Amino acid sequence: MVWTACPRTTRTSKLSRPSTTTTSVAATTTQPGPRPITTRTTKNMIDTQTHDKLMAMKLTAMAEAFLELQKEAPSHQRSFAEKLGYMVDQEWTARENRRLSRLLRAAKLTSDASLEDVWTTPGRGVAKATIRELATCKWIEHHHNVICVGKTGCGKSYISAALAQAACRRGYGTLYSRVPRLVEEIAIARADGSYPRLLARLAKLQVLVLDDFLLAPLKDTERRDLLEILEDRYDHSSTVIASQLPTDKWHAALGDPTIADAICDRVVHNAHVLILEGQSGRKRKGLNTNT
Repeated sequence: MVWTACPRTTRTSKLSRPSTTTTSVAATTTQPGPRPITTRTTKNMIDTQTHDKLMAMKLTAMAEAFLELQKEAPSHQRSFAEKLGYMVDQEWTARENRRLSRLLRAAKLTSDASLEDVWTTPGRGVAKATIRELATCKWIEHHHNVICVGKTGCGKSYISAALAQAACRRGYGTLYSRVPRLVEEIAIARADGSYPRLLARLAKLQVLVLDDFLLAPLKDTERRDLLEILEDRYDHSSTVIASQLPTDKWHAALGDPTIADAICDRVVHNAHVLILEGQSGRKRKGLNTNT
C-alpha cells in the first residue's frame, strides 16, 4: 500500500477588511474673536481714565476743559503747554468764583454795591481819587479803618457795602452788620453761652462793617461789648463804621467818658474819614410827586 503525500494546503490569512468609515467634515462655524485694540480705542480708554481721575481729585473745571480739548478739530490742535495752561486757567477761575460767592454769602451784604458806581459829583464830599485808593484795599493790608459820616440817605451804607464787596473780591473775610442788630446778637450769645465764640469769630474777620453806629443810645453792657470787639480787632484787622454823627460828637453820644475814650482811640486815629454831603440818594431814585 503506497501512501501518497497530500499537497499541503496553506491557510490563507484573513485579510483585514478596509475600513468603510468615512470621515465627515463637520461644518465649522467661525466664532468672532475679540476685537483688536486699535490706537483709537486705547486713546479713548486713557482719556476716560484721565477724566475720571480729575473728577476724583475734585478738579471739575479742569476735567470739563479736558473733554472740551478732545473735541477740537485736528486743524486747531494746540501745543501741550497751551492745553495745560488752558485747563489750569479754567480750574483757577472756577475756584476763584466759588470762593468769591462763598465770601459774599458770609458777608451778608444787603445790597449789590460797587465802588465803581459811587457818586463822585462835585459837592458830594468824596473824590474819585479817594475811591480809587480805597478800591486797592491797601487800607486793609495796613489794618486801617474807614469812617463814613453824613446825613440820612447820603450814601454811607452804600459806600460801606461797596467797601465790603471790594474786600471780598480781594479774598478778605468780611461781615456787614447793623449795630442795633449786632448788639442783639451779642445779648443772645451772652445768654446761651456762645459769647466767647462770637467774639472770637468777630476778631478773626479781616473786615467788619458796622452800619448805623450810634443811631440810638447804647446801654452800658452794649458799650462794653463794643469795646471788647474793637479791642480784639485793633492793629490786626480793619473796621468800617457808618454813622450820622461826626466823629467829634461820638464821645458825648457814647455816654461813659472812660469807655468813649477807649473806643474812639481804637477807631478814629488810624481811620480814613469820608464826610459825605449832598441830597439823599433815595430821594434822587424816588418818584417825583409834585402835589
